[in-house]
Amino acid sequence: MNIHTNVQPGKTGVEIQEEIESAVENVERQAVSRGMQAVNALRNAELEVLRGQRSGRIYKKPHSRTYYTASAPGEPPARRTGNLRLHWSKRVVKERTAGGVVIHAEIRSAEAYSSILENGSPRTNLEPRPYVERIRKKALPKIQKIYSRTYRI
Repeated sequence: MNIHTNVQPGKTGVEIQEEIESAVENVERQAVSRGMQAVNALRNAELEVLRGQRSGRIYKKPHSRTYYTASAPGEPPARRTGNLRLHWSKRVVKERTAGGVVIHAEIRSAEAYSSILENGSPRTNLEPRPYVERIRKKALPKIQKIYSRTYRI
């Protein structure tokens, strides 16, 4: 991205440098803000992907009289307790590089079993219930729209 400023005649080098630094800080703030918007888009996509009925086996919920339908291999995980859908952390990190600034926007599940569901487990013979890539694909159009808007200086 290139930042253009109008240099007024008679401005000192220090004044021009301050104007440029101010413009860069402004764009960086906007980029971090867009990172938060991207994180929210990921979170909304996650809620959609992990919603709905599944087509696996029917089980009785432990310590209950109710039943639920598990996910079949290849489907996103079914909701039994709701913990996988509820326990996500959002994070936006601004990283300075030689070429500028990189914004990392991510969500992570706080549930220890989330990676087992995603990748499966040979130890327990659980086949994968992939959901991470589906979340990314669902959120990508909105994230691209967020980052493609023009930055204000």
